[in-house]
Amino acid sequence: MRPDGTTPDGTTPDGTTPDGTTPDAAAEGTGAQGLSAALRETARAWLADDPDPRTAAQLGALLERADAGDSAALAELTDAFAGPLQFGTAGLRGAMGPGSNRMNLAVVSRAARGIADHLLDLLGGAGTDQAPLVVIGHDARHNSRAFAEASAQIMTAAGLRVRLTDGFCPTPLIAYATRALDADAGIVVTASHNPPADNGYKVYLGARASEPDGRGVQIVPPSDAQIAAAIAAVGPVREIPRAESGWEVLGADLREAYLDAICALPLPDAPREVRIVHTAMHGVGHDTAMAALTRAGFSEIHSVAKQADPDPDFPTVAFPNPEEKGAIDLALELARTVEADVVIANDPDADRCAAAVLDPHLGDWRMLRGDELGVLLGHHLIAEHRYTGVMAASVVSSRWLGRIARDAGRESATTLTGFKWIARTPGIAFGYEEAIGYCVLPDVVRDKDGLSTALLVAEMAALAKSRGTSLVGMLDSLAREHGLHATDQLSVRVEDLSLIGQMMTRLRQSPPASLAGSEVTTVQDLAQGSVETTGLPPTDGMLLACADDARVIVRPSGTEPKLKAYIEVIEAVPAGADEAAMGAVRERAAEHLARIVADVRSALGVA
Repeated sequence: MRPDGTTPDGTTPDGTTPDGTTPDAAAEGTGAQGLSAALRETARAWLADDPDPRTAAQLGALLERADAGDSAALAELTDAFAGPLQFGTAGLRGAMGPGSNRMNLAVVSRAARGIADHLLDLLGGAGTDQAPLVVIGHDARHNSRAFAEASAQIMTAAGLRVRLTDGFCPTPLIAYATRALDADAGIVVTASHNPPADNGYKVYLGARASEPDGRGVQIVPPSDAQIAAAIAAVGPVREIPRAESGWEVLGADLREAYLDAICALPLPDAPREVRIVHTAMHGVGHDTAMAALTRAGFSEIHSVAKQADPDPDFPTVAFPNPEEKGAIDLALELARTVEADVVIANDPDADRCAAAVLDPHLGDWRMLRGDELGVLLGHHLIAEHRYTGVMAASVVSSRWLGRIARDAGRESATTLTGFKWIARTPGIAFGYEEAIGYCVLPDVVRDKDGLSTALLVAEMAALAKSRGTSLVGMLDSLAREHGLHATDQLSVRVEDLSLIGQMMTRLRQSPPASLAGSEVTTVQDLAQGSVETTGLPPTDGMLLACADDARVIVRPSGTEPKLKAYIEVIEAVPAGADEAAMGAVRERAAEHLARIVADVRSALGVA
């Protein structure tokens, strides 16, 4: 499922396209009957309005093949026009290519003009020094620079003040600039950790275009629907005015200001002796990460050379996401060679950060789970940095941080999934989600930031080393004090999206009476909840809590055709437990998780 809630064929779970039509309406008579007149007309109209000669040529060739009876071309053409690529809270994201259901210059041009019109409707001032200010950046994926430049041209012509980066940049740099420059919007052309064939269009809103807690944060309803309506109202792409100049260029000064801001995070007197391996995953984070770590005083940094330079084809990984199996194999190989203390991995646009360590319980390196790193970061900020604000985490993240915060006399908050919600937490000091996203400097970047997080991971690893322990040792200490919180996920991928609804209905109608032998004492339908009853706005999901404090949250994925179950168990740790005893507790937790996974599968009717 895509960020707009559609499947790869462009339909929503009820089988319609985002504009309410069915795929058959766009492709009447396709399949065995060949190319329909309606689809041929739609494709030819798009071809005539396409401002990009490359995608126009691709579409022309595709149309010719489909007209000749090529079934593969017909299927591709049908999908390319299976409804518009819908603008949502995640902006736009999808495969690149010709057609309304793809990322291309025509779709981006409409988005740029629609966002400009939305801002002008809100704020006015076109062509004046009070016009809305937009900052634009991009990653190093195919077409990203062209999409960013087209956005600058169109928004400048619309009367906005525009500042465009002089080249590719990490996503957190634009999140920072949106706040630091008091911009009304920030745009990043990026598909983050998606496959190489994808691209995207991420949007932040500033203070004048959002509520106070939304300054420099990703958009939420109703802004997404308002922008989508403005995009839909844009006329023919070739008639959209474009300026040849008139925007400002953001260069080294912005990067230096960002580095100054995040490099103030590490404590000046904290140890810096730690051996680090870093990978940028073929993305745009390497230079900024190296500059930040070096400026902050960390000198022994080993970079994975094959993954350091931006490469839009991501040649050394099957999927450019640090969480994916095999993605950090090169980093782990280097870590073993240089006997590193910690591996730090950024995703391609550097808004996320993962860490791997040598685990004495396993005798080998492993990636820390997103919850484990989130808990370590939050505790470190409370204990060492003396943070006093709110510790926030998404509802599907571990409850461990909340327990640590409360025991330390700090306030905690639980939000809906996604940083568009986490970052809006009033009084936030730190926020995280289990999908390796962390906000450690909310006054600087009100979003997940893998670069400032990397600094904090390095500081924690150095501090642990100076105390004769490790990040795993720190986790063990927290487990002794607060109980071991262990998490796991069950993901059920489907071809037929209706199966997700059927599984959710089955769970709502017949929730399990017990999980792993413990009575289910609480069943909450989060879709029927409210801030007053569940502490959250309504969202599609089910929460099951057990007498032994285990918890399961089941919800449809927002980005893929999957149903996900987020499982957490809490195991008591004997007082003074040594390493062997901790290992036994971890084994018990793993067995507990496995039993719950099996029971959840049964409850969902999954083999």
